[in-house]
Amino acid sequence: MSGLSTVILAAGKGKRMKSDLPKVLHPLNGRPMIQYVIDAAEAVGSEKIVLIVGHKKEMVMEATRDRSVEYVVQEEQLGTGHAVLQTRSLFRQYPGDILVLSGDVPLLQAATLNRLLEVHQKAQPLATLLTARMDDPTGYGRIVRDERGFVKQIVEEKDAPPEIKKIKEINVGIYIFKSQPLFDTLPLIKNDNQQGEYYLPDVIKIYVDRGEKIAAVLTPDVEETHGINNIEQLKRAEVILRKRLGILM
Repeated sequence: MSGLSTVILAAGKGKRMKSDLPKVLHPLNGRPMIQYVIDAAEAVGSEKIVLIVGHKKEMVMEATRDRSVEYVVQEEQLGTGHAVLQTRSLFRQYPGDILVLSGDVPLLQAATLNRLLEVHQKAQPLATLLTARMDDPTGYGRIVRDERGFVKQIVEEKDAPPEIKKIKEINVGIYIFKSQPLFDTLPLIKNDNQQGEYYLPDVIKIYVDRGEKIAAVLTPDVEETHGINNIEQLKRAEVILRKRLGILM
């Protein structure tokens, strides 16, 4: 095994939280939600954990200074691909794998990540992504697999013809990449979209267009992959977490 490091996206504002607090610092059962993501990264044996910070970075750094993490600043929020590219200097000669987590997905469990790692190590693709099945996948990128079960395409909702829209398996934004091909490919992604941002899934699109092998692991528990974007979702996550911990409501 060549080693594993984790990059955590934690630069966002979280406008929909209706609060001045950086999104990843909103408390979940008394702890900032970013702490649960760092827990998961540690639980799968990450050699290095890098937080990509931006909005009110000093607050995020202060709230996590007791953890074994490094920081990279994304000065302008130009998308997830741009965010991960900021860590390149830390992984210049790194031979291992890079796990990419989101600081606002605190319910993700180590067992799920270990399954992702297992498939990645066994199949040896350039990337392995976590997927979920949703009854109503509207708005999400759909996963199209080939006959062997590898990823043939990720089709965004706006580009999806009716037969693709019937697919219920979606990309949830959790990835493991082979380090060097990732950092070689990130500078190639373009920002020719409405937001003018550089998106990490575009790395997968480049790989797929080249005919590279991309694996996908379906999680049976869609709730653990949910990002927290508003106060209602935060409250829902608290309920799930308490049930998981056996704390009665």
